[in-house]
Amino acid sequence: MKTKYASAFKAKVAIEAIKAEKTSSELATQYQVHPEQIRQWKGIEELFIGRRQKADKEKDELIDELYRQVGQLKIELDW
Repeated sequence: MKTKYASAFKAKVAIEAIKAEKTSSELATQYQVHPEQIRQWKGIEELFIGRRQKADKEKDELIDELYRQVGQLKIELDW
């Protein structure tokens, strides 16, 4: 039977896992959940990190494109 956990419980366990004071196995024993489940809940951290990295990547791509355009316009102006 599939057990459903409350969001607050998941967040609490995920925060403990992110702190890395205990291993996933120790947390699994403490909270009576499977270690793989804890790793999945810990993956929520990547959602927040992923947004920032994605924004940084888009910003870098935009800067590269603008530099390319400036270079192209400079060449056309010199021509």
